[in-house]
This record gives sequence, C-alpha cells and structure tokens, in this order.
Amino acid sequence: MMRIVKDIMARRELLVMLVIRNLKIRYKDSSLGFLWTLLGPILMILIYAVFLRILRIEVALPVLVTGIFVWQYLAMCLGDSPNAIIGSTNLVKKAAFPRLMLPLSIVLANFINFLFSMVVVVVYVRVAGEPFGQLALLPVALITQVALCLGVSLILSSLNVFFRDVQHVIGLLSMAWFFVTPVIYDASLINKVSANPDTQFWLNFLFHLNPMTGLLALYRSALIGLPAPALYLVIPSVVISGLVCLAGVTVFMKFQGRFADEL
Repeated sequence: MMRIVKDIMARRELLVMLVIRNLKIRYKDSSLGFLWTLLGPILMILIYAVFLRILRIEVALPVLVTGIFVWQYLAMCLGDSPNAIIGSTNLVKKAAFPRLMLPLSIVLANFINFLFSMVVVVVYVRVAGEPFGQLALLPVALITQVALCLGVSLILSSLNVFFRDVQHVIGLLSMAWFFVTPVIYDASLINKVSANPDTQFWLNFLFHLNPMTGLLALYRSALIGLPAPALYLVIPSVVISGLVCLAGVTVFMKFQGRFADEL
C-alpha cells in the first residue's frame, strides 16, 4: 500500500492533470461551464422545495437536501468509474504510470464537485434557520465516503475492462442501493416493518451494514444539528468503507497487468 502511495505522489502532477481533465469533461461545451457546480445544487433545492410542498411529503427539506447531495457524490462515482480505464485506452497502452490514478482522479474530481455543492447546502441550511451541528464529525464523514467511493470505483473500473455489461448493470444496482439508504425517508421507519423487538434488532443490524446509512447520519449531525448517531451505528459504516477501499485496491492491483491486453 505504501508503495502505491509513493508511486502516486511521485507522479502527482499527472494526477492533477487527470483531475482537471475530468472536471473539464463534465462541463464540456457548456456555456456556463464550471458555474453549473454551484447553479445545479441551487436549482435542485428549489425543485425539491416546490415538489415537497405540492406532494405534501412529510420530510424536512434540509434533511432531504443533505441526503440527496451526499448520495449524488456516490452516484457520480458509480456512473463515471466504469469508463475510468476503457475511456483512457491510449494512455493505458502507451504510458507507464500507476493505473490506479485513473479511477482515483474520477473520485477526486467528483469530490471537488461535491465540496462546491456542500457550500451551497451549508448556505441554504443557514438561510433556512437550521443550527450548525457537530462540525467535528464532518471530516470523519468526508474521509469515510471518499474511501467508500474509491473502493467501489476501483472494483467497477477493473471489472468493466473484462465484462462490459458492468456499465449497464450499475444503473440498476445504484437504484436499488438508493432505496435501501435513508435518503428520502427517516431511518427510524425500519422499526415500523415489524413490532417484534428481535426482528427489529436484526433489521436494524442489516440496515446499518449499508455504509451509506451511517454516513448520512454523520453528515446530517454535522450540517443540520440532528443528534449525533450512536457509535454502534457509525462504526459499521467506517469499517465497511475501509474494507471496501482495501478490497478495491487489492482487486485493481491484481488485474491491472492485464488491462492493456484486454483493451
């Protein structure tokens, strides 16, 4: 692992160039360009505000907005990662550099977009009159989510080199993951599935094996002042995200030697 970090640091200029390239690609041929990083979140908040009022959905808008933008970072990485390797065929075949930098650059570019979106969310939360929460939790949430996104991106980008159907399956998997994550509903709803305490315990246990469940609780506690989640709810998210990242690095390093031949 340390050797990988040293190799990437030795070629950090290339990593910066790849991140900038990915940022430019997202807004290529757009009149407003990078301004959409700020305008997009603002327009999305307005849309959700209107439709929550029309549909009379019983969820606080700051809670929903925070969940949506946190989820979007993961969704962008899920959508972009399959093309991380196959979209840079010439680079993979002709240049000597750590291939891991390709999916890493996508995760970092999307992270920059996410940080700009977060600025809009923070401003909105203050305008809406919500108090700041425990901001010390924010770095934990950010690092954990970056690790999760990187691990997933490494796995998907590797698999898509050998099985091109992966990019078509991701949309379905992303939708399923979204609905088992408390983005548009409260996590306490899981207790209403059954009145049996033992069943509730196991449902909650399974529910919190989803690393995004604890991550959303951390973000909401940090940004909008909701009560800090219990450690036993957060630890699974941190541990599982770390394991996914480690698994992603392991899978990627095992198969990267065959990328050029497959491409």
